[in-house]
Amino acid sequence: MSWESSAEYYRIVNETVRARLGGLRSARCLLWSFDFGEIEALQHAGRWDEATAELIGAARRLERGGADVVVICTNTMHRMADAVQAAIGLPLLHIADPTAERIRATGLSRVGLLGTAFTMEQDFYKGRLAERHGLDVLVPEPDDRAEVHRVIYQELVQGRAEPASREAYRAIIARLVERGAEAIILGCTEIMLLVRPDDSAVPLFDTTAIHAEAAVDFALAEA
Repeated sequence: MSWESSAEYYRIVNETVRARLGGLRSARCLLWSFDFGEIEALQHAGRWDEATAELIGAARRLERGGADVVVICTNTMHRMADAVQAAIGLPLLHIADPTAERIRATGLSRVGLLGTAFTMEQDFYKGRLAERHGLDVLVPEPDDRAEVHRVIYQELVQGRAEPASREAYRAIIARLVERGAEAIILGCTEIMLLVRPDDSAVPLFDTTAIHAEAAVDFALAEA
């Protein structure tokens, strides 16, 4: 939801449209960009009802603007995905679903999950992966979860990708692999700004790219 990852969504969506349609083609899209400082304050204060109202308001504005499908460009804020979907007449493409489908297509089933503390510790995301898609989800140990969360909020959403943090993430990924993770979900849309495929001994599934590409696939299929 930070503009750092929103910019990546915009780039990936347009590159994917050009790859699918060729030439000078690009995406017709509407983007509602939040003041992330306001959202972060609501998250860490546990004021989820207010955050939900903010997302519903944005989704309704996009619907009035003529959107055909809505994507919430963040993993954490899928905590209120069902409430947003119930408030609009458009389909909402949940970030966990195309990610899980991509993983299952490779034949893998036991995954490590990196994301904010909210995503790693609450059930709205892990539960969907397990109950709807049959994935066995591992999360880092408490100290590692705290470090993953710290790097997201203190560095990545501020446009900083520190070498020391990349090494920390590499070590955390390695510990998940030691515990049996067959793949790693980059379950925060900013993590792709830091972690690369060569940082892991197992496949990485970047939710930013997967979600953006799935949105294009959905829109083109509807068209």
